[in-house]
Amino acid sequence: MTRSHEQRTGNVDVSVAEEVSSERYLERAIERTVVAAVMTAAGPTRRQLLAGLGSAALTALINEVLPWNTLTALAADPVGKIEKKDLSIGFIPITCATPIIMGEPLGFYKKHGLNAAVKRAAGWAMVRDWAINKEVDAAHMLTPMPLAITLGAGSIPVPFYMPAVENINGQAITLHIKHKNVKTAADMKGFRFCVPFDYSMHNYLLRYYLAEGGVHPDKDVQIRVVPPPEMVANLKAGNVDGYLAPDPFNQRAVYENVGFIYKLSKDIWDRHPCCAFTVSKEFATRYPNTFTALFRAIVDATHYASNPAHRKEIAAAIAPTNYLNQPVTVLEQVLTGTYADGLGKIKKVPDRIDFDPYPWHSMAIWILTQMKRWGHLKQEVNYKAVAEQVYLAAECDKIAKELGYPTHKSTMAKHVIMGKAFDPEQPEAYVKSFKIHSMA
Repeated sequence: MTRSHEQRTGNVDVSVAEEVSSERYLERAIERTVVAAVMTAAGPTRRQLLAGLGSAALTALINEVLPWNTLTALAADPVGKIEKKDLSIGFIPITCATPIIMGEPLGFYKKHGLNAAVKRAAGWAMVRDWAINKEVDAAHMLTPMPLAITLGAGSIPVPFYMPAVENINGQAITLHIKHKNVKTAADMKGFRFCVPFDYSMHNYLLRYYLAEGGVHPDKDVQIRVVPPPEMVANLKAGNVDGYLAPDPFNQRAVYENVGFIYKLSKDIWDRHPCCAFTVSKEFATRYPNTFTALFRAIVDATHYASNPAHRKEIAAAIAPTNYLNQPVTVLEQVLTGTYADGLGKIKKVPDRIDFDPYPWHSMAIWILTQMKRWGHLKQEVNYKAVAEQVYLAAECDKIAKELGYPTHKSTMAKHVIMGKAFDPEQPEAYVKSFKIHSMA
C-alpha cells in the first residue's frame, strides 16, 4: 500500500476515479470467483451447457440467484456496520509505534473504514492513564503494560486486551561516549541507568542482562524511569551513564555525538516483543465491529511495515513534527538497520527492528515471570490463564488469515534469552532458578 493518489497530488477528481475503479475491480473479482466456483462444482454435462451460454449470459443467470451488489457489499464490509468511526489512539513518539502511527498518514485506518487520529503522549504513565480514563479509544503500550493493568500492578485493575504486538527487537543499550571502554556488565557497577517505564521490556531486558553478568539491578546500579524523548538530554547532561531504550533515541544519541550503541536488544533476546496495540475489554465489548476494523488495520499495517522495501517510505511518513519529530536520516538508520554505532563503524543489521503482530502467549508468560522475579507482582498468578486472557493470539491469527497473511500452529514457543531456553510450561520453576532477584 502507498499513499493515496489524493494525498500525493491533491487531485480529488483522480482520487474519486480511483475509488470508483477500485469498487469496480472488487465487483469483477467477485464475478470471476463465483463463476469459477459454479463451473467447478457443475458436472461435465452441465459444465458444457453453462459454457455454451457464454460469459455474459452465465453472469446474468448467476446474478439472479446471487446478486453481485449483495456479495460486493459483504466483501467490502467484512466486519459489519462500524459503530464508531471517529477514533483517537494514544502513542509515544518512538519507532516501536510505527504501525500505529503510519496507519494515519499511509491510509490504513481509512482502508478499513475508520477515521482514526493518533494522539501523542509525553510518557507511558500518561498514555496508560488516557487509556484507563477513556481519553483515547485505543493505545500504543509496552507489551508488559496490559498485563500489569489487568492485574492491578502499578494502577487500578482494569481488564485490557493486547490484540497485536507492534514491533519485535528495536531497542538497545546506549552508553555515554565516555564509557567506550566498557566490555561487560560487570564494568557497569555503580552506573546510573534510565528506562522508559517500570513495566517495560526495556527494564526487564536491562535487568536480565545485568543479572546474567553478576550485577544486581536493585543493589549495584541505579535504574530510574525517564520518558524516552528526555533520555538523550539526560545522557548529554551527565545525569545518567546509559539507558536501555526504544529507538530512535539510541540512534539520536549517536547523531548528537553524545553516546554509542553498546548492545542491540536483539543480541539479548532475538525477536523479543517490545510495544503493542491495546484496547480495554470494555471498548472491545461495546464496539465489537469497530474493534475488529481497528484490529484489521493494525495487523495490516504491521505486516506492511515488516517488508524492508517499505522502510524508507515509512521513515518519511512518521518523521514529521506531529508524529516522531525526528530527522528522516535517523529514522532510516533505525528502520533499515544500516547505521552508525557511535564508535566510528557502520553496522548492517537488517532486523535491528522488525514488525510481527502475533502475540505469543509464551512471551506474556516470560514477562510475568520477570514481574515476579523483580517484585513487581506480589500475588500468586496463573501464568497461562492471564496470558490467554490478555494476549489475543487466536484472534490475531484469524484476522491475519482473513487478510492473507501467515498464521501459526501454536500460541506457545520456547524462547532463548542470552543462550538460555525458556520453557513457558514451567514458569514457576523458571522464576525460582534465578540466583539474583528481588523477591521477598
